[in-house]
Amino acid sequence: MLYKLEVENFFSIRDRQVLDLSVDGKVPDPEGRFAPIFDGADVRVPKVIALYGANASGKTTVLRALQFLVSMIRDSIQHAGNVFIGCERFNDKESCERPIRLAIELGGVMNLTPENMKRAQAGETVERGVYRYELEIEVKEGVARRIIAEALRQKPNAQGKWQRLFERDAEGRIKDSKAFSLSGFQHLVKTLAGNHTVLSSFAKFQHPTAQLFVEVSRKAAFVIEPVHAVEDKHVIDYLKGQPDVLSRLNAELSRIDVGVEGLRFQESPNGPFLQFKHSGLQIEMPWGLESHGTRAFIKMFPFLVRTLDRGGLVAIDEMDAAIHPVVLPQLVRWFYDKENRNKFDAQLWLTCHSASLLDDLHKEEIVICEKDRQGRTRVYSLMDVKVRRDENHYRKYLSGAYGGVPLLG
Repeated sequence: MLYKLEVENFFSIRDRQVLDLSVDGKVPDPEGRFAPIFDGADVRVPKVIALYGANASGKTTVLRALQFLVSMIRDSIQHAGNVFIGCERFNDKESCERPIRLAIELGGVMNLTPENMKRAQAGETVERGVYRYELEIEVKEGVARRIIAEALRQKPNAQGKWQRLFERDAEGRIKDSKAFSLSGFQHLVKTLAGNHTVLSSFAKFQHPTAQLFVEVSRKAAFVIEPVHAVEDKHVIDYLKGQPDVLSRLNAELSRIDVGVEGLRFQESPNGPFLQFKHSGLQIEMPWGLESHGTRAFIKMFPFLVRTLDRGGLVAIDEMDAAIHPVVLPQLVRWFYDKENRNKFDAQLWLTCHSASLLDDLHKEEIVICEKDRQGRTRVYSLMDVKVRRDENHYRKYLSGAYGGVPLLG
């Protein structure tokens, strides 16, 4: 489970922001909203993290920072030239020469090897703890140039000091460890590009531990643009090849969208196309004539069920766009359902303007983003604010007590 994100000099985030979502084991949780950061841990983390704030406050920037870090882990080896895709520094004079720094902390199996992973998957007892991954990118004359620091560390049982798995310095030198050995891979160090991470590069050439970390990163899915702007063809093509997902989607549509009895593919000379069956209507309706909200739900549905089915993380920007405020809490509650829907403790990160959802959230699940007069984003959890557990979050937020609301006038 991901429990910490650190961001500095990234888009609207100028100064280092630390979002620590860890929840003490003494906090009551009768509804199963929290999950241990690793199996057996006392410290937990929310399964749902909702980011609130005014327009342009930096909510999307938080998701973009997480997306960029994940993409660097798994895909940077594919980036040609010394370019960084999806990365910009803060837009002031001082930040033109300041590095971009990102870090995450999450739980998992320690000393990760294929053997240890197999043992863990078979239900055997293996040592667990937390990992910390750091990435630092040099910025010169306002442009991201090269990776000047990268490190992966572990802390067994989340106790004691951080132990190095590998560290990379500004000259490209790499210090390894027994748990992340460079034996047989030294030649890759000499050819490591300035915009490629150690994990992405070594995984491509079958370094066993690097491959496992990249596989973990593939369990993160991102819908950063509003879901109603996602290319329609992608989701339609996906549903064509996933009849099981289509069947589950039909079951959910009949529950949450009044009047829609189901959807199906119909063959035509131009290939199959989606048709919607509505109660009381004689003729089925095509995709283009279906309601905005229904299409928005269908386009986010594959991301939600795939994450729930295998674990990991899904981050959805403006999840409440075109989704009815009565439906939104239902989708969020899917992640609390350990018995049926969320057996692997998947996490949902969402940005949201729907204040009514706050009535359904605990303070540990709420993150506030706000921007000052100099355009700098500040990010904090309600756990960092003096908030009583029985407070009315809806009323308090709209009154401005938590911050993150527009200043009018």
